[in-house]
Amino acid sequence: MGRRTVSGMEVATVLVKVGVFEWRRTTGDHAQPSYEHPTNEDDQRRVTVPLHDERRTGTLREIAESAGVWGFEACCDWIDENA
Repeated sequence: MGRRTVSGMEVATVLVKVGVFEWRRTTGDHAQPSYEHPTNEDDQRRVTVPLHDERRTGTLREIAESAGVWGFEACCDWIDENA
């Protein structure tokens, strides 16, 4: 099990770095990476990630759900591996 506090910048960077999301816009201190499925145009996601120093577990869980990630523990471990 990985750490449970990571920065918002780490989360947004990992989503983009692995090639799943594109960094579309930043508004204030929030990034909004987005995803469009290559063959299913109905599968589009935009995730709002606060770029503050640390994200708490509840915020990370909401970001993971918005990104369509299955398994919160696996998501946290994945961020640890790719940050």
